[in-house]
Amino acid sequence: MLFNSLDFVFFFVIVTILYYVLPFKSRWFLLLAASCYFYMAFVPVYILILGFTIIVDYLAGIYIEKSVGKKRKLLLICSLIANIGILAIFKYYNFINDNISFLATSVNLQNHIPYLNILLPIGLSFHTFQAMSYTIEVYRGNQKAEKHFGIYSLYVMFYPQLVAGPIERPQNILPQLHMKHQFSYANMSEGLKQMAWGFFKKLVVADRLSIYVDTVYPNPELHNGSTVVLSSIFFAIQIYCDFSGYSDIAIGAARTMGFDLMTNFKRPYFAKSISEFWGRWHISLSTWFRDYLYIPLGGNRVKISRRFLNLFIVFIISGLWHGASYNFIIWGALHGFYQIIGLIIKRPLNVFEDKLPRFGLMTFNLFKGIFVFLIVTFAWIFFRANTLSDSFQLISNLKTFGQMPFLGNGVNQMGHCVIAIILLFTIEYFMEFKPSFKMMDNKYPIVRYASVVGLLFIILIFGVFNGGQFIYFQF
Repeated sequence: MLFNSLDFVFFFVIVTILYYVLPFKSRWFLLLAASCYFYMAFVPVYILILGFTIIVDYLAGIYIEKSVGKKRKLLLICSLIANIGILAIFKYYNFINDNISFLATSVNLQNHIPYLNILLPIGLSFHTFQAMSYTIEVYRGNQKAEKHFGIYSLYVMFYPQLVAGPIERPQNILPQLHMKHQFSYANMSEGLKQMAWGFFKKLVVADRLSIYVDTVYPNPELHNGSTVVLSSIFFAIQIYCDFSGYSDIAIGAARTMGFDLMTNFKRPYFAKSISEFWGRWHISLSTWFRDYLYIPLGGNRVKISRRFLNLFIVFIISGLWHGASYNFIIWGALHGFYQIIGLIIKRPLNVFEDKLPRFGLMTFNLFKGIFVFLIVTFAWIFFRANTLSDSFQLISNLKTFGQMPFLGNGVNQMGHCVIAIILLFTIEYFMEFKPSFKMMDNKYPIVRYASVVGLLFIILIFGVFNGGQFIYFQF
């Protein structure tokens, strides 16, 4: 079920009303049943895969807590193998098989390993990582094993963040699932407003920009450098609004029922360094890799060369997490390279900035922000292109600038795109630099109501209501 569908509107209203109408002891069952229905709206049979991992990790958590010594580690390893194994079969099996076939062909051999004709279960990477964080935290002694099977199942399956995050930690969600949430006008109002902002990002900005992007990227040979630059900038904004829009809707939907999900985005295109960008982009995944991969590898506690290697490993795996293709590996490698260069030049930059006057520092910060946006946008070319050859074709086209055609619905379509982007970044500018300037939370009721009505009007008039899937559903 897509958030940007009429079915979800009815689903959300019914589930939220029932949540407050039903007695507290029945609410977990309502949310679990609703989450199962929500997930089964995509490919019903894949609920069995989710059920298998839930049973494995539920039992693993209980026995890890009871065990001592090597048995604890063995149980954790079994749990991780079960989760990663399913992810590997559905997401990486054919990719690995392709590489085996390539190597076999290069030495005049044949690969007889069969290919699997299967669809990737929606949101598999997200709920797999959330389940893994539970058993790891139980093993580390930071989380008590959850004895209530229904509550644990809901931890993995909670419908707002089931298919595209945020990737939550058990310390945050499990205690909330045991709490009795009373109806709160403040929570309801705040949640609905955050959902509206998410719908604006998705329907007015992301899906509008996708009309242009989806015309250029599948046909790289037909477009010159001007079109590639514009479509790449559009995609950088599209993927941000698409994914952060989902997160806003998810966080807002949970908030209406009294649940607090972690912030997943903090206006990443205002970052002035690549490390700051990753502190603002997909925060739940960035912190997951930090806590469960980067720090165990040694983190910042090792010599600088090893630290660079750790960063590069993390970003390569981050690329693979997004998809089984060399496009994603290169995307991850580029960001790993950006991080390493950023660390190398960090100290000289700080010395240089300390000598700048106030206006000079503001100008330099603006330059850094633009530079970060440009290198991130360049990396997005590999992320968005359908194949590796398409990526290189698009980059090669950057050398040949020419007329920039108006695609989609012509000039009007382009105008809508530009207006949507200006509106987005104007609002985010005030969120970033003028946090006291509030519209939907203004102290004057007339300003609050006018802002909400205005936002809804923009969504209804300029939104693209074609049921476009969220980009991160494929991961």
